[in-house]
Amino acid sequence: MVKVITEKCIGCGACEAQCPAGAISTASGVAEISDKCIGCGACANACPCEAIEADKAEAPKASIDDYKGVWVFAEQRDGVLMNTVFELLGEGRKLADKLNTELSAILLGSNVSNLCNELGAYGADRVILCESELLKDYNTEAYAKVIVDVINDRKPAVLLIGATNIGRDIGPRLSARLYTGLTADCTALDIDPETHGLLQTRPAFGGNVMATIITPNHRPQMSTVRPGVMKKAAYNPEHKAIVDKAAFSLESSDIHTRVIETVKSLKQEVNLVDADIIVSGGRGVGSAEGFKLIEELANVLGGVVGASRSAVEAGYIGADHQVGQTGKTVRPRIYIAAGISGAIQHLAGMQNSECIIAINKNPDAPIFGVADYGICGDLHKVIPLMIEELKNR
Repeated sequence: MVKVITEKCIGCGACEAQCPAGAISTASGVAEISDKCIGCGACANACPCEAIEADKAEAPKASIDDYKGVWVFAEQRDGVLMNTVFELLGEGRKLADKLNTELSAILLGSNVSNLCNELGAYGADRVILCESELLKDYNTEAYAKVIVDVINDRKPAVLLIGATNIGRDIGPRLSARLYTGLTADCTALDIDPETHGLLQTRPAFGGNVMATIITPNHRPQMSTVRPGVMKKAAYNPEHKAIVDKAAFSLESSDIHTRVIETVKSLKQEVNLVDADIIVSGGRGVGSAEGFKLIEELANVLGGVVGASRSAVEAGYIGADHQVGQTGKTVRPRIYIAAGISGAIQHLAGMQNSECIIAINKNPDAPIFGVADYGICGDLHKVIPLMIEELKNR
């Protein structure tokens, strides 16, 4: 609860400027707080006169048993669903089946009902449709308000969000508003057979250990998953979803920011996530010049060049080529790791590749533990032989 001590207030407006919810007005000469207040305490920290007291908000009490179902945030941009949505539906289907519950996709936007059939074909049993002209373009305030309102009304047990730019923005805000936990960048999800809680696994301590995190006392259980980590759901046009139009309140006064202009970058990015073949180099490549060999092999195979974090940090290649926990998570048909030892951070980003080929002169390198095929030798000798053989075919 936030309280203004009127005799101390000088009406300076410092609190009004800091309020993220637009809940404070000093027009009368004294700070007044409306029912839009979210209890964050930013105003109290900003007040130079200590005229505002903010008690720490407590999580509302609710029975865990009241929360049912697995939800996926169906992120769309310009009326096109993001690929990560289909991956989350695939994983969400497994979780929902283990819980014997419904898999739902929550879809926000304007005139996006045409996407409901696609969500159903990828496994959603229900599409919770939230349409408004105010939701046409992504806005943190608008999306957060609508999703929080619908979650408080429907009470899902699990909410999965893609770790995209939008997902990384909306996830923490939802978590704070809903007084629940959020496990970011999960690499594995499962259901505890005894408690029926969500087991959320992700690298921790710099990627040196894998931690499994639970949310035992709060709901929904929230996780973000990076694109490419989970397997995409199978497409079945015969599977239809129930389209459920959600009731919610959203006014223009709820939104305090607006998009003036959207500029799409023309920069050509390295598309590692969708690549069919990736040839990655590590510190063992030795230099930026050495990466020309990696690039040549990738070109012969019709693939894309990747790299380990150590190679990027050494300045051999740009960060947009980085594969791993702090780079891109990939799932190509063929992944060739040359001069990469196999640190857990790197393995977390590529271990789900269909076929892994490792080239390393150290026979004890951890990369051989996940490789389908291993070549123990100097990459500077092995790769030229591979290129020559491929060119002769």
